[in-house]
Amino acid sequence: MSAGLCERLHDEAYKLKMDEALLRFHNELPYNISVLYTSDYCYKCLYQPLATVGDRQQNVSVVVQTSFRLTLKIIDINSTLCSLSQTFEEAGHYSLRMRPSGLLNDVTCSFSVDKSPNNAYLPLLVAFLILAIAAVFWASLPCIIRCSCTQRLKNHICCQESQHSMESEDATTEPSMHQNEPKSTRLKSLDTFRGFSLTVMVFVNYGGGGYWFFDHAPWNGLTVADLVMPWFVFAIGTSVVLSFSSMHRKGVSRLQLLRKLSWRTVVLMLIGFCFINYSPRDGLLSWSWLRIPGVLQRLGFTYFVLALMQTFSPRRVIPLKEHHWWNPVQDVVLYWPEWLFITLLEVMWLCITFLLPVPNCPTGYLGAGGIGDNGQYSNCTGGAAAYIDRWLLGDRIYWHPTCKALYHTTQPFDPEGVLGTINSIVMGFFGMQAGKILLFFRELNRSILTRFLVWALILGISAAILSKCTRDEGFIPVNKNLWSLSYVTCMGFMSFVLLGVMFFVMDVKKWWGGQPFIYPGMNSIFVYVGHSLLGFYFPFNWEMRFQDSHWEKLFQSLWGTALWVFIAYLLYRKKFFLKI
Repeated sequence: MSAGLCERLHDEAYKLKMDEALLRFHNELPYNISVLYTSDYCYKCLYQPLATVGDRQQNVSVVVQTSFRLTLKIIDINSTLCSLSQTFEEAGHYSLRMRPSGLLNDVTCSFSVDKSPNNAYLPLLVAFLILAIAAVFWASLPCIIRCSCTQRLKNHICCQESQHSMESEDATTEPSMHQNEPKSTRLKSLDTFRGFSLTVMVFVNYGGGGYWFFDHAPWNGLTVADLVMPWFVFAIGTSVVLSFSSMHRKGVSRLQLLRKLSWRTVVLMLIGFCFINYSPRDGLLSWSWLRIPGVLQRLGFTYFVLALMQTFSPRRVIPLKEHHWWNPVQDVVLYWPEWLFITLLEVMWLCITFLLPVPNCPTGYLGAGGIGDNGQYSNCTGGAAAYIDRWLLGDRIYWHPTCKALYHTTQPFDPEGVLGTINSIVMGFFGMQAGKILLFFRELNRSILTRFLVWALILGISAAILSKCTRDEGFIPVNKNLWSLSYVTCMGFMSFVLLGVMFFVMDVKKWWGGQPFIYPGMNSIFVYVGHSLLGFYFPFNWEMRFQDSHWEKLFQSLWGTALWVFIAYLLYRKKFFLKI
């Protein structure tokens, strides 16, 4: 729930829910006052009415949201009496008293806590400790079995076989990179990276325990929910390079590759269009549910473009033994046609975003509209991105964007719209670059990690410059809704770091086999489609009885996520992998 939503109380026994606090105003002034509010997360937003309090000992109670810091302004007819910026905490009871001071016409506003708030983060801490203990136990299990084998000599051989089978299972999860065997293009770290992204995606889609930072940011800025889809797109780009290179080596023709990538694209887009966006309560033949863009539609189209690039890529092998001046950047220079194409795509995004005239809106507008920017551009949500979607797709786009509650917007905006798909392709191309590094420098682990670090630094510095290291004041703010350039470079930085760490831990040092994330990573389509279709049915979801704290909501989110990880594990044991 957003910080902007407030509700007046008529019943003192009102039971507070998650992310709510009770605020009572006590007016001891001889005239009526009005209370206005704005959220500090809402950029340059107009103050909104919260309450009107009568004169002389009149009291009014309201429920305020605790997700973001609020600024309150107490006014009379002519002037501002006082203002207060305060972070309210869940289930807390607060009072704000307005009384005359000793000086003429001066007003004193005093804030107090009547009832201490709950610790809203205690459920999260308990869940973290339980998961940490479970992870330590799982990591220690081989040692426990080994010690048990030592103590029971008669079962020594059996235990050795059991231990050997466990190690074999971990080893067969992904082909290893032995020097004397043909190098496989499939890596544990890549499947684990994909599975980790998907697991977090399922968790946040199931509500993330009701915590605001597990939901998408209202407009600019980043939350946990804003990280996972770019990571998944990055993994798609890496997988395209590894898998298509493997098929090239096996002699698969370009025509066969074109058939494969076209079929997969069509199936992904049809699943997203016909199933994921459909609500059975609308009726079998109802068009009210129709939304043309979507997550799978964007993933499908992004995959299509990346796969086409790899199919027609003119260079298959980097000649490591040849000595040229461009050797330090040969994995870029030798693929200059692809870089030229991506550069043209990004130039097109920049030109459309900042130069396309949008009726009744400033050119180059990147704001949320509504009450933001002092209410000057209330109908300009998303600027050129939203304008293109409405022009191409009409009203068949998303009508409930994340900015709607906080910014009070009235216009539709689709976070999976047409213009943002351009930068989704750019994000996938960064993943392709990671795939080329893994493929062509696979015998040189230090070179792989060094290149990953260099790319992370380049993209991280670019994101810092574009955003000016601020949420709202940058040249191009980090914005998941728009898939802005700074957002893509920031996510590219994180992706190179995360995949690089996993590669070092899993494929170089072999300290971890990727469990449990590797299982959903190897069945990503099944898990994503399954959790989207069945996510609101038992046993993944149920009607909550205790809505006054995060305990049940967090348990429900973790339970649903754990079920899908367990299902993916069972499918792995049965060697069932859904492929399109």
